[in-house]
Amino acid sequence: MTHDRGGYADVNGLHLYYELHGEGSPLVLLHGGMLTVDLAFAELIPTLARTHLVIAPEQQGHGRTADVERPITPATLASDVVALLDHLGVDRAHVLGHSMGGEVALELAVSHPTRVRSVVPMSVTVRPEGLHEDLTDPSRYATSTRMPTAQDFAEFRDAYLRLSPHPERFDAFMASLSASNAVPQGWSDEQLAAVTAPVLVVQGDHDFVTVEHAGLMQRLIPGARLAVLPGTTHMTVTKRADLLLPILADFLD
Repeated sequence: MTHDRGGYADVNGLHLYYELHGEGSPLVLLHGGMLTVDLAFAELIPTLARTHLVIAPEQQGHGRTADVERPITPATLASDVVALLDHLGVDRAHVLGHSMGGEVALELAVSHPTRVRSVVPMSVTVRPEGLHEDLTDPSRYATSTRMPTAQDFAEFRDAYLRLSPHPERFDAFMASLSASNAVPQGWSDEQLAAVTAPVLVVQGDHDFVTVEHAGLMQRLIPGARLAVLPGTTHMTVTKRADLLLPILADFLD
């Protein structure tokens, strides 16, 4: 997938790679951990770019953006998105994020409400207990159909080795990313109740997150909508263009 335009923005000590596609109301796409813009959103960008200015960064340590000596947390990554919007002269944007990117999207809604028009957090938990037991019980890893496949991991590795400014750091980066993800961020009921942006919670019915937890998020966030994609795992949520694009067309203005 080729990109229309984009480049690098120097923000918060990061040489942040980003792509721009299309025209229209700004829409930020935030990929998940170990992914890239292309791996996460290749199936969605061509259609979304017909009606939106799609802004798609590769977050700290991912794709073409080198890692820096800084914890990878929703708060730090959200600050990068705000700085990128400033760099581009964008006041407010819709934000769609998957997995780690979904946590960043929700953090933007909580901590930077004036910068978001609407938020689509996908495959996100707001409590550690929101994860399915296949993710929390090591004895279930080998037989779980919810986990990333060997092919998924091969794609992660190939993209990192091909795109990263420091391909030799793959194993070290995997370890640091795992350590960052080991402590789920979470948000309090009060923080979620104070969210003012329209929110669409999305997840697969066979996701890392339980459907019950998605229902909890819908109850905690005022006016939130919920879409559960049938026959969909964590790794295939952003690839279900057939299901996602009509839902997003209805939600995003």
